[in-house]
Amino acid sequence: MALGKTAKYYKKNSAARKRRLEQQARYNKTKKGLLIRTNANKLNRNLGTYGNGDGKDASHTGKNKGKLEKPSTNRRRPRL
Repeated sequence: MALGKTAKYYKKNSAARKRRLEQQARYNKTKKGLLIRTNANKLNRNLGTYGNGDGKDASHTGKNKGKLEKPSTNRRRPRL
């Protein structure tokens, strides 16, 4: 699998990767980060894809709605 520009950057720059991981860990503990993560897990469970290794992601198409699609397709879409 080919790496994207950002992944290549963080692979080459260990100090930047360390800073990013520390920042991401702090963000995931905030109320907003926790809410995003729990909602994503809840939708994955409802769609039956949580932990089954099918390689699908829950694409959030609206409040409490979603569909299954490939992660690359889901993450390619711009967020508003």
